[in-house]
Amino acid sequence: MATYTDIRIAEDDLAISAAGTPEYVHDVACIAQDLVHAIRESGLLVELIGNRDAVARQKNIVAITLLAEQDYRIIPGTANIVEPLLGEYWLYADTVLGNLQTPLGKAN
Repeated sequence: MATYTDIRIAEDDLAISAAGTPEYVHDVACIAQDLVHAIRESGLLVELIGNRDAVARQKNIVAITLLAEQDYRIIPGTANIVEPLLGEYWLYADTVLGNLQTPLGKAN
């Protein structure tokens, strides 16, 4: 049985199955979805992607990391933001239920 459960959000809308019922996410996927939404709602990701100043971008990365680590399900000190490709950001962290890696967003 899952510890955490939420309705899955895909493309800013509820994800609905072929039967017309909501789809769900559980445990680490639920934590990831919650963190992505908190980061998006904070406005920090938009500032990060839109900023060209390296110092300001690094400050945004630190702020996003601290925001992620405020979640009680994240093991303190494990959150990390990585930019594998220019303008594409991923969050990596250890949760109480396992490893989390999720895309945060990317510049168009």
